[in-house]
Amino acid sequence: MALNKVSVDDINVSGKRVLCRCDFNVPLKEGKITDENRLVAALPTIKKLIADGGKVILCSHLGKPKGEPKPELSLAPVAARLTELLGQEVKFAADPEVVGPNAKAAVEAMKDGEVILLENTRYRVEETKNGEAFSKDLASLCDIFVNDAFGTAHRAHCSNVGVSELVDTAAVGYLMQKEIDFLGNAVENPVRPFVAILGGAKVADKLNVISNLLEKCDTLIIGGGMAYTFLKAQGNEIGKSLVDDSKLDYCKEMIAKAEKLGKKLLLPVDSATITDFPNPIDAPVEVEVYDSDKMPADREGCDIGPKTAEMFADAVKSAKTVVWNGPMGVFENPTLATGTIAVAKALAETDATTIIGGGDSAAAVNQLGFGDKMSHISTGGGASLEFLEGKELPGVAAATNK
Repeated sequence: MALNKVSVDDINVSGKRVLCRCDFNVPLKEGKITDENRLVAALPTIKKLIADGGKVILCSHLGKPKGEPKPELSLAPVAARLTELLGQEVKFAADPEVVGPNAKAAVEAMKDGEVILLENTRYRVEETKNGEAFSKDLASLCDIFVNDAFGTAHRAHCSNVGVSELVDTAAVGYLMQKEIDFLGNAVENPVRPFVAILGGAKVADKLNVISNLLEKCDTLIIGGGMAYTFLKAQGNEIGKSLVDDSKLDYCKEMIAKAEKLGKKLLLPVDSATITDFPNPIDAPVEVEVYDSDKMPADREGCDIGPKTAEMFADAVKSAKTVVWNGPMGVFENPTLATGTIAVAKALAETDATTIIGGGDSAAAVNQLGFGDKMSHISTGGGASLEFLEGKELPGVAAATNK
């Protein structure tokens, strides 16, 4: 799956109108951006297009306005912040229909190296349905399309797939290229030993990922809430821990599959348990640690225990490639973040290529201060999961092949 796509380095945008799909789906609080990681991540591609003399038209979705203009989900604050980050004006085209009189006039008046930002693409009801009318509107603004939004690459929408079918050249930006290089190569062509670590709450979310990774990796580590369904499938008492009883047979199949393929499947050997789930989530809790075969019926496992943390960290030490998706416990609670911290620390200290698959694990790694120690932190939770499942992502597939 080493995807050979036309990138921004392969195209000449001088004097051309370039529509660039970014991921500006940032958290807003009272009109202020509370985390601008996604804006910063988009800058290299935008700067490259400006430097090459393109007329740069940016677009993105924000939140879920569901096809109607919602002022609180306008991209206006993003235009203002990008203006500061780029040190040049990013003109905002405030059209409720996204491609309207403001956008058309602004594009018409553009000089080479100028930047405008369109309104939230999901203001249009066609966006999420990949409806032709909106794809045509977007394509009418540009000569070249660049997709740099990995976060929505697993969705076939107008602003990433529909428009790419209506332009001569659809290239990938630097961020997309990096995701394809790291995630694609990690799964399809890893330097071994390859260790995959899966966590998070639900087994159901990761069914295909578990199965696909067992075929690709040398060691599969399972922690987080999803581990308790596996432990129960092995006949352990798991108390009040999170469980998906409908997936017990699936877990047994995966344990058997690992054995048949000669892969190591590591499950927690001990757990940090509490009496009741914390409310609020960061409320103080009293933890007692129990081995996996000795958990009392009235306790709830909410993090891996110290023996497990050490075992998981040891497995990482000899690895050459590590992919991690999903925390080891309720990491939002300082007392129950111990396991996630131990895994993050092990990844930070290894020389292996370390890839964090977006979502909660990316948040955890960044919050815990290990972000700069990782080889790659994916910007897309859902998209990186589908990549790890071995699926073709519509937003990637739509880009022009070299």
